[in-house]
Amino acid sequence: MDGRTTTTIRCVGGIAFDPRGRLLLIRRLNDPGSGQWSLPGGRVEPGETDKEAVVRELFEETGLDVIPGTLIGSVRRGPYEIFDYACDVQGGTLTAGDDASEVRWSDAADLAGLEADGELVDLLFVTLREWGALPRA
Repeated sequence: MDGRTTTTIRCVGGIAFDPRGRLLLIRRLNDPGSGQWSLPGGRVEPGETDKEAVVRELFEETGLDVIPGTLIGSVRRGPYEIFDYACDVQGGTLTAGDDASEVRWSDAADLAGLEADGELVDLLFVTLREWGALPRA
């Protein structure tokens, strides 16, 4: 053994759409992925369930109140194991906060443009396509 340890950091994300079918995105303020667009989410705090973390993280980053539903999928990105849940927006005011420098609703053309310009976090577009979670608009 060389003394290295592998620590997995449990994280959650929210996949939310507005009534027009546009996907909720944040531009990350901090690493990993600083300056790139991603799904809102973050670390699960000790004692928190995934769904509690989704509610907290989405409110902190977007100002929106959500109800998390079904687990859509999970990915491993370095030490982060991310569990992404479908979310219904129940209220709030769309405002960037916490780890988000910007927040927006993204339609299919906008998301494809962000992908083409290299502005999405790695593998987000491909993963959302595999999960059937691309914007409907």
